[in-house]
Order: sequence, then C-alpha cells, then structure tokens
Amino acid sequence: MPSDPLPLVVDVDHVTKDFTTHVAKSIKERIVNVFRLRRASSRFRALDDISLQIRQGETVGLVGHNGSGKSTLLKVIGGIIDASTGAVRYRGRLAALLELGAGFHPDLTGRENIYLNASVLGLSREHTEAVFDDIVAFSGLSSEFIDTQVKFYSSGMYVRLAFAVAVHSDPDILLVDEVLAVGDERFQVKCMAKIRDFQAAGKTIILVSHSADQVADVCTRTIVLERGRMIFDGDVFDGIRELRDSYERSRFAEAAETRDSADGVGSGEVEMIGVDVLDAAGEPLKYVSAGQDIVIRVKARVISATPWVTGFTLYNSTGQFVYLLNTVGLGLELPPEPGEYVVDFALAGVNFGSKRLVISAGATTPNGTPLANLNYAAEFDAEPDRHGAGFLRFDVRGEVRSTSAPSQ
Repeated sequence: MPSDPLPLVVDVDHVTKDFTTHVAKSIKERIVNVFRLRRASSRFRALDDISLQIRQGETVGLVGHNGSGKSTLLKVIGGIIDASTGAVRYRGRLAALLELGAGFHPDLTGRENIYLNASVLGLSREHTEAVFDDIVAFSGLSSEFIDTQVKFYSSGMYVRLAFAVAVHSDPDILLVDEVLAVGDERFQVKCMAKIRDFQAAGKTIILVSHSADQVADVCTRTIVLERGRMIFDGDVFDGIRELRDSYERSRFAEAAETRDSADGVGSGEVEMIGVDVLDAAGEPLKYVSAGQDIVIRVKARVISATPWVTGFTLYNSTGQFVYLLNTVGLGLELPPEPGEYVVDFALAGVNFGSKRLVISAGATTPNGTPLANLNYAAEFDAEPDRHGAGFLRFDVRGEVRSTSAPSQ
C-alpha cells in the first residue's frame, strides 16, 4: 500500500501578479501629462495564473530566464508582496532571504540587526540570545564588525549575516533567492551544508537559482517559469532540460538574426554547411546515453582551391568551453580541391554529464587563419547523471568499511 503523502505546507492557488509601469518619469513629464496619466502608464503581468503545491521536506528549485517571475513568485509566497488575484497559504514558520540586506536597518549595528531581524522572523529575545553566538560564528564576522553599523558592510557581509539569522531562526520553510551568489566560495559551501542539514531535518526549501548545477545538486523538484507562466513542474533533470530548451530557443533565435554577419567570417575559400550528431549506425541523435559511441559530422564546401583544416567545439548552455577537436589533432589531411566534403569525428564511449551541449564548427588554413565559422550549428542533451553532477559522468561504485577494531 502506498504511504500517506507528506503534509502540504505551501499552496499557491491561481496566483496572478500585475504591476503598473509609468512612462512619465520626471516631475515635468508628470505635470505635462497630468490629464493623461492613464495613457502614460501600462500594466505588466509578472505572474500569470500560477498554481502549485509544495509538501513538507521538498526542496524546490524555481528556475527560468531573467524576468520570468521567479523572484516575484518567491516574494508572493513569502508575503512580501500581495498577489493581484489568487491566494497563497502556508503552515509553519517561514524565513525568507530574498534581497541583499532585506530587513536590516542601515543605521543599526550588526548586533542590533540580529535582534531586529530575528524578532521579525518570530524569535523571542531569549531564543535569539541562545543562538546569537552561533549566528555570529556562521556569518564569519569579527567582533570589530558585529558592532559596526551595517551601512558600512560589504555586500558579502550583508548576505552572510542575513543568511545566518534566517537559518538559525529554525524555520519550517526557507525561501532563498539568488543572493547566495554574492558570498565567496567558502561561504557558499557552508550554506549548502546548512541546506543539507535542513533537508535531513525534513524542512521545506524553495530556492531561486540560475545555477543548474546547484539545482541538480540539492533540489528534489524543479519548477520552470517563462514570461510569468509555469511551463514545467516535476523531475529535477527533466526541468533542467526544459530550462535549457528555453535558453536554446532564445539563443538560436538570436543567432539566426546575426548569423549572416557572424558566420562565414573569413576569406571565403571555404563555406561551412552544417553539423550533424549521429549514432554509430549513422542515425541522427538528440539525446546521448552514457558510454555511447557518437559521430559529429562536419559538412563543408571548398569554393576555391586552398589547404584547409576543420573541426568543432563543444560548449555548455552558458557558453563555457567543454571540448575541441580538429583534423590536425587526428592527423587528417583534407583535399584542397573545390567540392563538398563530409568529415566524421567518431567519439567512442562518451560520458558527458547532465548538460545541454552546443556545437560550433569552423575552418582555417593550416597556420590558423580563419576561413569560415558556423556558430550554434547543432546541439544535443546528455543522459542525466543520477549519482553526481558536472561535465563528466562515471561508472561509480561505493563501499563502506569499518576501520575501528571490534570492542571486546
């Protein structure tokens, strides 16, 4: 028999959020347009009929393009702003880390703001005093700065102190926006360790992040927003794939607009025709499994006789370089005579991680002078790694052994 579902802790019911944008900015414009204010403003729908339910213990990643409505939805859930229509209900204590220094008074010291912020989160003074030293230790602030006005803090110090107060308020629901990216690597590791402690304790976390790796690492569910609408709600890796699909739709649309000027850069002796991703049998591929043999086929046309070299480059969905291979590396010599040519690069047993990979191809002379270039020529998805995260995946195994002698 299936077990009973965990308690519902967040219920977002057909939420819509509209904002009014004003065309008239200056006082002069407002005076001139005093009788035309309605025409000088417009309505912008940031959230469009969002409904979702989150249960106890879930770690939900809210992802999407800039302007997709992620932070707005988090603020509505946290009660920072009201929905235009619909309702949000939640149960338990909620702590929100939504904006840099939110809830801090700039003229108060770090010590005073700890007590102020903790009281806003529902902590008694006695409780705050009991965890005060832990908050300061977690934030990493020295005694010199804890009694300094926070208006003199750096952005990193703001985030560290705000996060420390939030996580030590013992919330049932923790809302975290992208502000964690402001902290240094050491602090981010500490934050992720705290989030894992929350998960082990059965807390509910809603995380807004632009880092697909971070979402894949800690989240149990992904919600993808696009232009204020929810376009996906479900499995983390499927959600990341949907997110990358939306990125690629935008990227390829932009590339199509500039391809005439960006592609074909060079002297014109060689033209890049296209790139295909194929399996070992020569069939087209869009999804690559772990350990699979694939072929990346580069198609080019030599217009006038010239010695040439061709190859391809793999990038991830954010444009980071992953891998490069060309005919020089393989010791292949290409015919210099005019004509159309196909160059197959066979990659055996690829083990890319859960990534959308984009392929660009190009041609140069043997000494590296550009002849032609083709950006965003093709793309494919790699099979998600259910064990780890990163560019590569491995056939992993684990073993636990006791290193202590048995007691007598």
